[in-house]
Amino acid sequence: MWVGKTSRLALAVAAYGQTAETRRRLRRLAAMGVIHEIPTSVQLTVGAIDMMRFWIAPAAAQYYGQKELSFTFHQVLRFLDEPASLTDPLGLLSTRDSIIGHLMQVVHASALYDLQLLTMFDDGLDGLEAQLIDLIEGRHARSVSIAAIIEESDYHARLLGYVRTYRMDPTGPSLRRSNVEDDPRFAALEETFGSMTDAFDYFTTLPTSVRGAVSHLRSVKVFSAQVGPVRSV
Repeated sequence: MWVGKTSRLALAVAAYGQTAETRRRLRRLAAMGVIHEIPTSVQLTVGAIDMMRFWIAPAAAQYYGQKELSFTFHQVLRFLDEPASLTDPLGLLSTRDSIIGHLMQVVHASALYDLQLLTMFDDGLDGLEAQLIDLIEGRHARSVSIAAIIEESDYHARLLGYVRTYRMDPTGPSLRRSNVEDDPRFAALEETFGSMTDAFDYFTTLPTSVRGAVSHLRSVKVFSAQVGPVRSV
């Protein structure tokens, strides 16, 4: 089992140098209308950092706090279950099965981004639906390990229902985590980061030079969903 995990981790790390493949995937997403414009490499890097520090990490920290669970401990468990799942915050470098595994092992703040991401692959959504069925029915190779770390026992059934709804109507509302639905702050941030469409629209507004990127990361300490990045004075 660890041979497979190590291989997928090595592929994920090696993929950071495969800019041609990343661009091919981005062109496919643009052709499908999932994203409107392809950001530069610098914009993608800064965007990934902003998404993590303003959306993913704070929303997760609040959620785990409500559940009285250790956020750090759960990240360690996820790394041990599937090391490749934590190496690619935007998912552009990941394999189909790494994205599916990540979707299945963590209750997502908003599942829409990852379902859009899977459209990079011809069989992405087919694969997700099939693996969810296997997981729910106890046939999946990772059924035991995922069951040990998932935070909500009914998550996979709800995710399967959302996948089927999404395939009929991709424009419908996303499957959201409870704290995103209940907290206006995170509900507002979801409008920027909850889908690839919105997130990449934001990424294309970011600096394109390394100097501009460094300045952005140093000066922008707060993100307001109403006005965007707020620079420190």
